[in-house]
Amino acid sequence: MATVTLISEGTFRWNLELPVPEPVWRQAMPEADADGAIELNAHVAHIRLGAASILVDPGFGEPGEDAAWLDGLMRTPGLIAGLRSIDVTPDQITHVLITHTHDDHFAGLTIEHDGQRVPRFPHAKHLLGRADWEDRPDREDAASTLALHIGTVARLGLLDLVDGDREIVPGVTMIAAPGESPGHSIVRVDGGGAVCYLLGDLFHHGCEVAHPGWMSPWREPVPMRASRDRLFAAAVPIDATLVFAHERFPGWGYIVPTSTGYEWKRLE
Repeated sequence: MATVTLISEGTFRWNLELPVPEPVWRQAMPEADADGAIELNAHVAHIRLGAASILVDPGFGEPGEDAAWLDGLMRTPGLIAGLRSIDVTPDQITHVLITHTHDDHFAGLTIEHDGQRVPRFPHAKHLLGRADWEDRPDREDAASTLALHIGTVARLGLLDLVDGDREIVPGVTMIAAPGESPGHSIVRVDGGGAVCYLLGDLFHHGCEVAHPGWMSPWREPVPMRASRDRLFAAAVPIDATLVFAHERFPGWGYIVPTSTGYEWKRLE
């Protein structure tokens, strides 16, 4: 049996940029403020399955280390405190799965110790979609966040680049889901009955389930739509539990078919 735990890292403001007129998206997102911003959450997932202790997206880093660039960021006690609450220490993590290389999903990978940058999860294999490393020119820039964190684990031989779908351990699979980034992945957890998908940034807001063509302008619309459709086809018929990284915490939900497509339902 698999146990999936979500750990909140905090909330931040996100300004909407969607390819529809403002009155249309405001009807779908009435919580948007006068400036067109909504509050997003940020959470990390931990999977316990047999001997595997798997972290999905190590987030911002600890409070005080990070993320001043995020508008209105309000932090929780952080990832390590959350892991401690379920009796997990960083050196017990066996795998770190990185859904994509946006800073809020990987900046917690490393720490500074005695003037050196070292992995926060020293015994873990780190896995990432190949295109999110090899197709990023800033990996050669020592000052970039990508080089600082993912570059550190790569230099130490702890980075494993994933092509397509990859079973990590029996019951846990990384699935290619490009669009948010070229190497974006989602994670399927099958604990022997119920199935859970950890979706990274396949969606940012529940209304994008009903409107799968809605996405911010920096995304790749054709692969993003294909990735969303693939998820619908796989998850809806089996009533899978779903989590995307920025839904209001804790973010559990599922997708149901409607007469016109699909709808997101939160599990309260």
